[in-house]
Amino acid sequence: MQKGPKIAIAVTAVMVLMVGVRVGLIYRANHEAGPVRKNPYADVPVDPDDNVFLRKKYPDSLADQRSLIGQTVWVSAGGQLAYYADRGNHVDYAKPVGNLLGATPLLIKGVFEKKAPASGPAVFRIPAGERQVLLAFTLPASSDPKTLYATPVGDFQNGSYNFVNDDVFFYDDPHKLYSFWGPAMWSAIDKHQAVLGMSENQAMMSLGEVTTPDSNNLGNRTVLFDNNGHPIRIVFVNDKAVTITPLPTAGQTAAPSSK
Repeated sequence: MQKGPKIAIAVTAVMVLMVGVRVGLIYRANHEAGPVRKNPYADVPVDPDDNVFLRKKYPDSLADQRSLIGQTVWVSAGGQLAYYADRGNHVDYAKPVGNLLGATPLLIKGVFEKKAPASGPAVFRIPAGERQVLLAFTLPASSDPKTLYATPVGDFQNGSYNFVNDDVFFYDDPHKLYSFWGPAMWSAIDKHQAVLGMSENQAMMSLGEVTTPDSNNLGNRTVLFDNNGHPIRIVFVNDKAVTITPLPTAGQTAAPSSK
């Protein structure tokens, strides 16, 4: 073979080899595991309560309210809704039975409207508006499951309805939604008791959402629970109740605290 072709072949071989090496380096760079980057949120604790899915219905009409008839809802805003004896789509706002407590099931029986007073328990959470919308219900878990009651859930004002259902009710049983709280904690909540070790969320479910905290540091603060007129002060550390102090109402002396 002549010298010229030999040189050309050699040069071509070198170029092919260089291209092969280059391709190999690129492949290795694209497929070689690089340094593992740590997820900055990996060590951030997640409260299981925050992962609970709470259904919303976004009601904006009387038809939406009537769609609840025959269904059960559970109170989420404990201590915020006054309820009344229902005497045939009529309530006496001057005589509330009491305030609905957290996790209480209500079997919805009807919907009606009524002119509300400008002040009093009926407008603690729900504006009087031109008239209020009330849900009639029974209390299937009570000792008298057939008695009919009613509570306001919205008002009519300036040609439109405003409802708070999604803020005051669970549409699914909270005992199942928060089943990971465990039977012992749920037993205390259903009795509306405060127990050591409960979180702020659990305490609100048990004692109600009418509270006065001493700071915005959720889970690490002192919170005064109205508890339907039977105040209780709870100190929370790392979102666990470490001190529970029942406070006196009118004419009473303070009960000893739990620690």
